[in-house]
Amino acid sequence: MHPIPFRRTRLVLPALALGTALSLAGAAAAAPQANDYPTEARAEYVFACMAVNGQSQDALRRCSCSIDEIASILPFDDYVSAETVLRMRQGGGEAGAMFRGAPAMRNMLADLRRAQAEAEMLCF
Repeated sequence: MHPIPFRRTRLVLPALALGTALSLAGAAAAAPQANDYPTEARAEYVFACMAVNGQSQDALRRCSCSIDEIASILPFDDYVSAETVLRMRQGGGEAGAMFRGAPAMRNMLADLRRAQAEAEMLCF
């Protein structure tokens, strides 16, 4: 057997590394993103949670844990939809009634409440 010339090795190894990196990047792009909540949304949740639970370091830790847990259960788009339903339900009149009565709206809120309950059990 003949040894592989040095020049060829230099070309083969980077090509293998590049191929591996591209296949890993492709797999990561195909997988759902675990952290799809924007920082602003997470911070907003933590500020509101701390307003209710106290402005302490412990509350900061627990509230951060809570939104992280919710994010691991509920995709961000579903979270936004459920939050919108909650806000719209507070309004009176026909618009508020529409968001209170529809089964799809109740299902969105049920998903959010389940995620919140899980987060509360783990974090508080």
